[in-house]
Amino acid sequence: MARFEKDQQTAASPAPEGRPREQWTGQVGFILSAIGSAVGLGNIWRFPGVAYENGGGAFLVPYLIALLTAGIPILFLDYAIGHRFRGAAPTAFRRLGGRTGRWMESLGWFQVTIAFVIGLYYTVVIAWSLSFFVFSFDLRWGDDPAAFLTGEYLQTGDPGFSLEFVPGVLIPLAIVWVLAIAVLAAGVAKGLQRVNVIALPVLVIAFLILVVRALFLDGAAEGLNALFTPDWTALADPNVWIAAYSQIFFSLSIAFGIMITYASYRKRRSNLTTPGLVVAFSNSSFEILAGIGVFATLGFFAFSQGVAIDELEGLTGVGLSFITFPAIVSQMPGGPIFGCLFFGSLALAGFTSLVSVLQVVSAAVQEKFGLSTRRAALSVGIVSAILSMLIFSTTTGLLALDVVDQWANNIGIVASAILTTVLVLWVARKGPELRYHLDSLSTFRVGRVWVLLVSVLAPLVLGYMLVSRIVVLITEGYGGMPPWYLLVFGWGTVLVLVVGAVVLSVLRWKRSPDDFTAWPEYPPLSAERAAPGATSRGAKGARS
Repeated sequence: MARFEKDQQTAASPAPEGRPREQWTGQVGFILSAIGSAVGLGNIWRFPGVAYENGGGAFLVPYLIALLTAGIPILFLDYAIGHRFRGAAPTAFRRLGGRTGRWMESLGWFQVTIAFVIGLYYTVVIAWSLSFFVFSFDLRWGDDPAAFLTGEYLQTGDPGFSLEFVPGVLIPLAIVWVLAIAVLAAGVAKGLQRVNVIALPVLVIAFLILVVRALFLDGAAEGLNALFTPDWTALADPNVWIAAYSQIFFSLSIAFGIMITYASYRKRRSNLTTPGLVVAFSNSSFEILAGIGVFATLGFFAFSQGVAIDELEGLTGVGLSFITFPAIVSQMPGGPIFGCLFFGSLALAGFTSLVSVLQVVSAAVQEKFGLSTRRAALSVGIVSAILSMLIFSTTTGLLALDVVDQWANNIGIVASAILTTVLVLWVARKGPELRYHLDSLSTFRVGRVWVLLVSVLAPLVLGYMLVSRIVVLITEGYGGMPPWYLLVFGWGTVLVLVVGAVVLSVLRWKRSPDDFTAWPEYPPLSAERAAPGATSRGAKGARS
């Protein structure tokens, strides 16, 4: 690869081969798309339960600290890498690495393989949501939603690998894949942006209606008290702080290529940090809104059952969404409408996140192998769809999803974040350059504190998270499943991520990796220009 310094000698030159890179139409389109990516399934089914189990209202203290000290700084890091080096994750890291670009490229492909694996099973949850949206009209799950989910609907079998397909899952799953491929093939502005501009406001309106309805249910106040009553003693528990950092980290779509790819489509003079703050706080606001809606509803359920909130089961994940909520819908006035709103919101939130995950893979393949947007979308989409249906639309799909998700998220993404912060800030020493790039464009300047947070605090916290999780998975297993099953679908997933990253990084580029070059007017900094307050372009010149 030609060294990045060559770009500095071609001021304001067009991209090689005369092929313009796709761009968002403006700042609003980028912000809505980034929020759509961040707001996903985890906001609705993970945050409320995590907050409740980790101190209630007191959890908001470590949650906010984690947002300010890790979530937003790493989000800015992704933005800076993507926009500064103007490419999908492998391209951006290759350029960032200079002479060691080939090895840095493997980090980008590691992030791509994580996104690829997540896309395989994320679509299945959306397919379930679409099915339950339809089931809400006649409350088809009956009096025992748990038995309906695992029995009649998913037909769940023992751990293993089965080719016994479940039609009720396969059909909506195929529909989701067709829609996702169509969005990717339409491109950044006409596909991703257009979907988010339409879907995100619809999602917010639908969920607001759901929350308002939930607040007027009997027992709603008790549910909110259970969620927000602070247990200040919980702040002395290190696991509560780890839970806060974990929630922030997983909910912002950071460290696995999404925000790097999204930032690479921004215009030359684009404010980066202020939109980042909007995205981060919008995501957290939606999480709190979800907490209010979910626990107001759980308060009604506990009231109708004559039990306390802490006696309820299934307060997070699949259990909350597809067992507890259907049971609640069956008992509440106007249940079918409430069910349609909930599962419709779940499907919309999942879909806006799904297309961002798939774009990471599609953009990387497009740049590496010289494909058009449509060909890359079709290639990635068709392969992903086939694998997704083979693994997750069968009678063992639920078990495979649970295990793969656990390892891809808690091992893959956390390891990716640690590698990114260490390699970029310590090995490549790009902290001053990326800080200058953010400050020269943005109205909100990050300063040296940002470099300290992403280079020291973030890897320390994330390293503790990773090591502790690996120890638990090795010593205690997961979900009571057989060790051989965890070895194949859990640790096997990690092996696929690593091998895939290495293989893809050594394959030959079909087009020059310097196509869609980095912005030439922001060269690496000299020591003088890296000094505090020294910028060649003030923030006043930043515009979207």
